[in-house]
Amino acid sequence: MTRVAFIGAGSVVFTRQLLADLLGFEDLPQLDLRLHDVDERRLAVAEGTAHQVSERLGRPLQVTATTDRRRALADVDFVVNMVQIGGVDATRLDLEIPARHGLQQTIGDTTGVGGVFRALRTFPFLTGLLEDMRAVAPGAVLLNYTNPMAMNVWWANVVAPDITTMGLCHSVYWTANDLAELVGLHVDDTRFRAAGVNHQAWLLDWTHDGQDLYPRLRERIRQDPELERRVRVEVFRRIGFYPTETSEHSSEYLPWFLRSAEQIERFRLQPLEYVGISEENLAEFAAAERALANGEPLELEQGAAEYAPQVIHSLVTGTEREIHANVVNDGLIDNLPAGCVVEVPTSVGAGGVVPQPMGSLPTAAAALNRSYVSVNELTIRAARDGDPLAVRQAVLVDPNASSTLTPAQIWDLCNELVAAHGDLLPEPLRVQLDPAAI
Repeated sequence: MTRVAFIGAGSVVFTRQLLADLLGFEDLPQLDLRLHDVDERRLAVAEGTAHQVSERLGRPLQVTATTDRRRALADVDFVVNMVQIGGVDATRLDLEIPARHGLQQTIGDTTGVGGVFRALRTFPFLTGLLEDMRAVAPGAVLLNYTNPMAMNVWWANVVAPDITTMGLCHSVYWTANDLAELVGLHVDDTRFRAAGVNHQAWLLDWTHDGQDLYPRLRERIRQDPELERRVRVEVFRRIGFYPTETSEHSSEYLPWFLRSAEQIERFRLQPLEYVGISEENLAEFAAAERALANGEPLELEQGAAEYAPQVIHSLVTGTEREIHANVVNDGLIDNLPAGCVVEVPTSVGAGGVVPQPMGSLPTAAAALNRSYVSVNELTIRAARDGDPLAVRQAVLVDPNASSTLTPAQIWDLCNELVAAHGDLLPEPLRVQLDPAAI
């Protein structure tokens, strides 16, 4: 029996999708599924979802739903983390407070000011989770979906280097899928490999029958002027390689797009977009709760290409796969700092988890990645050392923030966010800093 714990299982749509993909592997042994959430209402919906998916797919499933984290983790083989510390309310603060200061974000969960404060809320949770894993499931593999991906995996390696942690994100796959469709191909007929940092990796190898597909993409862009109004197309034009995250996300990792109303209009961006997405997620939860209460079938989609089910299947059965994973840079990308977290092709199967060295990135691509990595590094330092100055410095070196706000304005913004998030932050980081102090 394969034992899997879903932590933050109240993310019911995600729980439903991951479970459907897991149960789709007919050669995977029966699952002992542990569902954990601190919200009992959400946990009940997750449990009902698990039973319905099991029944509809005709696959027996042992389910335990509990608010006791150690009980959920006891002797498991895999831990899938998908928590959102502070929930929608904290996310709204991460977006709306900076906007009042004149700093625009679209999603605000990966880097920049939103990513920094989401990381600082999440690190204490991760420390506790890893301590519990070490106590009751020391051999388990942690599969992290929670953003900010790179910072969370980096923090896990700081506090628990003895536990195998992989960060999983679907951005590389869906980029390859969408681009293949754009040039008239199916993704399964293409080869793609990317490397960089999460949400800002670069499609370095993209071919069909051994032929480079970038010339076909350039021709397709020339045929449709509207494509030139996408952030990723602009980045591709300037850097020469396509970035692996949506234009909405990509816009907030760089200083070029959200700094003015003209750029926002030109590239068809929607500041604070994630506030609306969060509200939609709440509506999806309510719909799932109603459907279960009424005995109605939930919407079910299999084969969504999520990586966690593939990793679990490969490590249990020995089936060899290559995915893209977020792991510590231990000789994987030569021109990014050692010890940071990078996204690279990774083999999983009988040999375990084996990230693939990718050499050096194109110089301009690595230069953009280093700004992102610097935000991560300062955030890690702030949490590790309890240093409130490093929090401000992390936001100060963020390209989007520094393109819009002065240093003093960044200090004022961070002071307001610190006060707003309160005890969700580690206590040493809750202090206010005078923007004029020396």
